[in-house]
Amino acid sequence: MTLSTEIRRLWIALGYFTRVPVPALEHWSDTELSRSARYFPLVGSLVGLLSAMVLMLACQFWPPGVAVLLSMTFSLLLTGAFHEDGLADSADGFGGGFDRKRVLEIMKDSRIGTYGAAALLIALLLKFSLLSAVHTESVSQAMAALFLAHTVSRAGALSVMLRLDYVRMDDSARAKPVAQSMGLVEWQVGAATGAIALLLAWALSSISLPAVIALLGVVAASTLACIAYFRKRIGGYTGDCLGATQQIVEISIYLALCASLT
Repeated sequence: MTLSTEIRRLWIALGYFTRVPVPALEHWSDTELSRSARYFPLVGSLVGLLSAMVLMLACQFWPPGVAVLLSMTFSLLLTGAFHEDGLADSADGFGGGFDRKRVLEIMKDSRIGTYGAAALLIALLLKFSLLSAVHTESVSQAMAALFLAHTVSRAGALSVMLRLDYVRMDDSARAKPVAQSMGLVEWQVGAATGAIALLLAWALSSISLPAVIALLGVVAASTLACIAYFRKRIGGYTGDCLGATQQIVEISIYLALCASLT
């Protein structure tokens, strides 16, 4: 393990999971791409930090609701709605399929259905409502919430990859290279990134220590719930399941932070 190797893996993760322009890299192997998954939460930190900066700038000119909406729009553009797409496909698959084979068939269909549209609408409305409520109480907490949620939710997705087997083995699956050779080291690096984000959110904002401890429980519970559900329904996970997990954990964090302010 060398510094140049890790920097290359970070660039690969950034280029794979976002629309951020990265330096031109030579073709990477599937194994190298899977190793870059350790930086998934760190990429989330960048997305959260930039979204928080957009929120801070926007609130200087517009009401809280507009500022939050602009921040959300920025994050969607930055990631290409990568995880929201996974949530919608997962909702369509699990909502419309009654057996493993049918669930996977529906997930593979790029067209959005009723379940997917409803899940996407509810997710976006929840994010907007919760972030607006937190922003009204404290701009610094809303900024911390964005940084924290984008980082830790991606660590939750890594936990799914560690605990379950990848079930879609056809070559067309985009997440297949990432899922291969997922090891404990990748999860440990990602989990450490999430832990650091929690500490920074506590130290640099007005989020209390009890709230941070409660957040750990919320993140663990929502992640374990996703793992248990995916195992029961399809015996593992797909790339769409990872996107769904990220969205569910992210919203769970907003819910917990908003509840801590009441």
